[in-house]
This record gives sequence, structure tokens and C-alpha cells, in this order.
Amino acid sequence: MSFCPVSPKLSPTGPIPGSPTTSDPLHGSFRTSLSRAQAEEAERRARALFSDEELGRLLSVPRVQARQTPRARDIFVNRNLRMSHVELIGFDMDYTLAIYHMRRLEQLAYDMTLAKLVSDKGYPAVIGQLQYDHHFVMRGLAVDKTNGNLLKMDRFGYVGRAWHGLRPLQREVWKKLYRNQRVRLKNPQFAWIDTLFALPEAWLFAAIIELLESLGQRVDYGKLYDDIRDAIDTVHRDNSLKREVRKELGRYIFQDPELGAALHKLRSGGKKLFLLTNSAWDYTDAVMRYLLDGQVAEYPSWRNYFDYVVTLAAKPAFFSEQRPFLELETAGPGEEARVVGEASSLERGKVYQGGNLVQFEQFTGYAGEGILYVGDHIYGDILKSKKSSLWRTCMVVQEIEDEITYTDGQRERIDRLSEVELVRERLDDEVAHRKGLLNTLDRKLERGDEPESKDEVARLEEERRRTKVELDKLRWALREATEVADTLEAEVEEGFNPYWGLLFKEGHENSRFGEQVERYACLYTSRVSNFLHDSPMQYYRSPRDLMPHEQGGTSAGKMSPVGSEGPPKGEG
Repeated sequence: MSFCPVSPKLSPTGPIPGSPTTSDPLHGSFRTSLSRAQAEEAERRARALFSDEELGRLLSVPRVQARQTPRARDIFVNRNLRMSHVELIGFDMDYTLAIYHMRRLEQLAYDMTLAKLVSDKGYPAVIGQLQYDHHFVMRGLAVDKTNGNLLKMDRFGYVGRAWHGLRPLQREVWKKLYRNQRVRLKNPQFAWIDTLFALPEAWLFAAIIELLESLGQRVDYGKLYDDIRDAIDTVHRDNSLKREVRKELGRYIFQDPELGAALHKLRSGGKKLFLLTNSAWDYTDAVMRYLLDGQVAEYPSWRNYFDYVVTLAAKPAFFSEQRPFLELETAGPGEEARVVGEASSLERGKVYQGGNLVQFEQFTGYAGEGILYVGDHIYGDILKSKKSSLWRTCMVVQEIEDEITYTDGQRERIDRLSEVELVRERLDDEVAHRKGLLNTLDRKLERGDEPESKDEVARLEEERRRTKVELDKLRWALREATEVADTLEAEVEEGFNPYWGLLFKEGHENSRFGEQVERYACLYTSRVSNFLHDSPMQYYRSPRDLMPHEQGGTSAGKMSPVGSEGPPKGEG
């Protein structure tokens, strides 16, 4: 006769048997007397540290705040970075060192691309009447080349907003196409608008669809996007756009009076600097002379700031391919350079083009986390360098100044929205509780197998009536709070952009763009000159991500409140 032991029941309040906190742990929890003694000694030293009166006095004195710049000019931290460990700092040029006047440059790129579509691609002359709308476009959108839509997604890839042409996509169509799927940008059906110079193509795509379909014409959405992409690439590739910009640099590029001082401060802190740009030498030289020549007395030429200058880098290929470095012989200011030959080293005072990450590290003697690269393009400057190397990264997002300034101006409305959201959460919980209570009372009143006294029945019926009244009141309040919250949220978001809302948010989540900035950029800021306001030895600290159970109040949430210097989020 076999004996089958009865499995013990779990305690409602105690730990699962075999856990480290039980008397008979299955895994771990064994500590030596030495380790316990070391922990007790550490606690004693902690008490001594906190009771040191002189140290307390030093830490209680408020640090003098020499900085008077607005919060929008801060450097924001996703991943801890010790600048004392950084020896070499590199910069992209376009939209990084050179901040463009976006309205003027977008209009110029738009006009030239539109002309190419008519003259080279055979589009009807009527599209030349389209007027560019700067407000309609922003970074972080996706083009659905199959269905002709512009989309904005949250960090999970779910579509929160969708437009077809210049009109919101009908709700039924939106649900059918996107409600039950994520937008995966690796899918060739979608194109990612992640750079500022790509904004005109998003507007052209939507506006041409709106115009041609209103005229009853059928549009091949994929071909339209490819034609726009090719036309805008052409005006960049043949330098026709940059030739126009060079004619009036002061019209298209802002001068930042703090840029030279910021670069000088980094050099004074012992950092070496390099320029790594996709632009050709003649354009690079013209722009950099406009930006930096004469700003700081110690640097008569912009080239004096940089230890290495690399042009036509072809990023992101620079980070993944093995193109050689070519040494250039430079002519007069802003003139084209001549290729001397393949370079076997990188030297200060010389100019190069092309190249690759592996040889760059070999030639300079710097590698990995000793290099910080500052750029504006998630894919070309940030994502590729993160996947190909251990370079630290800083992303320039000039739009963040607008978003912070705007949201700070909406502080009272946002505070009210936050209050309503918390009330809505509480109301939702209370409605669920009352519904459960009502179901329990209904079951008690409907049972026929256990007779109740008349008094008990009357009490249950009165409790049911009272609960029903409370439930109706709570449901009304929940509907009211939901409508109020939705209205306030729409007002805040659409006040920034009536079509797409805030750049870094989509609904209650970070936007896809915000998620990529967080994932791939160690730091992000609005302009390079923001480094002027921090020490070249600054330790940039990020708060540690807390898991929901830690946010809920468990003691583990208080451990290591500052983030790490480990691999970027999402990377192995």
C-alpha cells in the first residue's frame, strides 16, 4: 500500500517554503560570521559618517548657484556619465554645432524638392501651388507607404494618432489598420521621420495625397514617397541646397555666442575634440568659419579647436563599414579640397574624409567609453554608434527648449490634470469595489438554501440600496473625471502641436521618438553650448529606473537611487 503525502497549504501571510527568509532555505541566504561582522562594521561607520558635525556643516551650506540659465538649457541624463573618464569628444556639424533656422531651411528644401518633383519626376504643375505648413510636421512620425498615412506611435509601437493627407484618419479605418498591431520600423512598409531635414518630405507626402485625391486622382503611395525621398536626397546629394545656404549663411544658420567658449572650456578641462560630419570640406569650412572664427581670442581659426577633422564620413556607414580615411589637401577658405591619398594616421592640423570606426580608434589611440560623440540624428549619430561601439553619446534635440518652455507655461493646467487623473484612478477602484460588493449582496439575497431572518433580509436590502446609490454616484463622477481629464490633456497637447501633440509623449506613454532618445542617448540637450554651464569633470547622474513593485513602496526601491554606467538601455 503506497502512501501519498498531503501537500502543505501555503500561508496567506508567510513566505513560500524554501525561500531565503525561511528556516530551511532552498537557495542562498548562508552568511558567514565574517560577512556579518563586516556588515555591522559598515553600519557603525555609516552612523559615524552621519554624526560628523564638521561634515554636516559642510554639506548643509547651500552651494552657490552661479548658473542663471533656464531649465530648458539643462543637460539631461539617461545613463550615468563621468566626464572625468571621457578623453575625446566628437561633434557632428549640421543640426549639432550648426543650429539652423528651421523655418527658412525647411522652406528652401521644400521649394527645391517640389521643383524636382515637377521637372524630374513628371508630377502635375498643380502641386506647385501647395504652401508649406511648418506646424503640421514634427520629428518622430512614421510614413505608412502602403496606406498613405502619417502615424505617431508610443514607446511600444502602438499608433496613437494617424492622418491621411491633411485629415485625421477615420476612426474605423484607424482601428482596422493599426488597433491590433504594432508599427515595426524594420518593416519596409514604414519610413521613420527622425531627422529635422526630413520634415519637408513628411509634409509633401501628406499634402500631395490630399491635393491629388481631392481632384479624384489615384495615388500610388509607395511610389510617391520614394519619388519625394529621391528628390530631397538629390538636392542634398548634388549640393544644390547647400550652395544656396552658403550664399546667405547668416540667413539660414544661427550664431551661438557661447559655442566657442563651451568648446574652449572642454579643451581647458583636458579633453581633445574632433569633428565628424557627413558634409563635404568646402561646405564644412564655410559653416565652421561662420560659427567659430573670431569667437575666442585663443583660437584664430575654427580648426584650432579640433584635434581631428573628418568630412564626408557617410554616417551611419562610418560605424559599420571599412571605408578608408583619405587625406585632403585644402585650398582657400570654403573651396573644394583635393584627395592626396589614403591616410595611415590622423594628425592635428590635417583634414580627412571617409574613414571608419575601427581605424579611427586605432589612429587616435582612444576607444570605447573614453569617447563621447555628440550628434542630432538618432540612427546615423546615436543608434549606430551604440550598436557598433562603446562610445558614449549625447543627442542634440533643439525642440526640447520649446517643449519645456511650453509645458512650464502650462504648469497650472498640468497640475490640475494630474489631480484629476489621480482622482479618476481612485474612482475607478471604488467603482470596482462597489460592483463586487453589490454582486456579493445580490448572491446573499438570492440564495434559497439558507433562510435568513426578516431583519437580516431587510438589513441586506438596505445595504444593497445604499451601495447601489453610491455606485451610481461614483460612476457619474468617473465619467465626469474622465471627460475633464481628456479635455485638459487634449488642450495641453494640442496647444503645443494641434496635429501631433507633444514631441516626447504619446497619450500616457513616452512617444516612440522619446523612447529612442532614452534608449540610445546617454545624455541629451538642446545645444552644444549647454556644456559651458557644467564642469568638464561633471558626473552626470540619472535616477535609477524603478520597477512597479519598487514604486509601490518596497524597501528595494530605496537601494541605489542613482542609475548605472552600464550598457545602454535595451542593449545586451
